[in-house]
Amino acid sequence: MTTIKDVAKLANVSTATVSRVLNSNGYVNSATKERVKQAIEQLNYLPNDVARSLFKGRSKMIALFVPDIMNPYFPELARAVEDVTNHHEYTFVLCNTDDDIEKELTYLSALQQKSVDGFIIVSSTISEEHISKINAPIVALDRILSSNLSSVTVNNREGARQAVQYLKSIECKRIAHICGPEHAGNTKTRLQGYLDEVQDENWFISSYISPGEFNFEIAKQSAMKLLNDHPEIDGIFAGNDLMGAGALSAAANLGINVPADLSIIGFDGIALGETTTPSLTTMAQPIYDIGSKAAEMLVQQISDNQTSIKSEEFKVVLTERQSTRARR
Repeated sequence: MTTIKDVAKLANVSTATVSRVLNSNGYVNSATKERVKQAIEQLNYLPNDVARSLFKGRSKMIALFVPDIMNPYFPELARAVEDVTNHHEYTFVLCNTDDDIEKELTYLSALQQKSVDGFIIVSSTISEEHISKINAPIVALDRILSSNLSSVTVNNREGARQAVQYLKSIECKRIAHICGPEHAGNTKTRLQGYLDEVQDENWFISSYISPGEFNFEIAKQSAMKLLNDHPEIDGIFAGNDLMGAGALSAAANLGINVPADLSIIGFDGIALGETTTPSLTTMAQPIYDIGSKAAEMLVQQISDNQTSIKSEEFKVVLTERQSTRARR
């Protein structure tokens, strides 16, 4: 394997000069720089990134933690983060954690040993105590992890209120909610937005709320139970689009016509919602913009060695499709 010493010998310079050329650090005159570059090309020399990270204390790596790569929302988010990190010449590392704290801690330990430059974390399980032990910049994404961390989120509570207000505006009289996992911060805020709009209605009962765990199959089973137990339900607000798709599947299995007899609205705006039958009305997040913003914030923190805390909240927008229709 070619080493930095081989490059230095061929270019007739010191290894320190080769290192300065590789790291763009310190002055090297143009003729010498060209000679070193030619030697690198001739020998097909590949710098050892691990050694460079040990020397500089940086790896040019950024890691994104997501709880469920099978949820289409997260690959869309990851694409945005990857595009920005690549633009800034960082290597992008994607870690699927299953919202399992042991997996999260294992990834954190391994990546810190590799001098990862920063983390973008979507988590409902990591605690402030764990965060305090991370010696790298962090941006919380989708869910606020700590008031001491920068974050990028959406107006979950207001977006949920708007979803229910929309169902009311199309004359839905009995509106149920399929919610995400109990421990997730955005589950709580979306549930609160739903309750803001229904808890004072004389028709509301707590059994109109059913867990879907941000999962298609679990949401499908929850929707089937809701509709069997409460056939009067004519509107469902699903806490994300994957659960909305599950509710559509449940209605189809039960022979309930959507949207003639039941309107369903989701939350996220993932591409999947355009392909369901019928297509899914949703409160759409600007997913790409959210991921891009988080990545830009992290790169800025790394570059400027910043410790200031910034919070960005994007707005969701109603996207009407075929799964909702005004009652006649």
